[in-house]
Amino acid sequence: MWRQCGNEFFFSLLQKNVLNRRNWTTRDQLRLAIVTWIERTYHRRRRQPRLGRLTPIEFEAIMNTPAALAA
Repeated sequence: MWRQCGNEFFFSLLQKNVLNRRNWTTRDQLRLAIVTWIERTYHRRRRQPRLGRLTPIEFEAIMNTPAALAA
């Protein structure tokens, strides 16, 4: 199976999830939509090498368990 490199994958997701969703009347609206999508969706769901290939959501769930809080 052919895999896209990281940048191609990111930009294809951006195109699908933000750019193709509607027509943007101003650059500021588009910029805000892109920043919001990156911060609320992309970074929260992307697997992070520094977190052991977990997403930030998965990592927070593990770290907020009672056993982790007691340590």
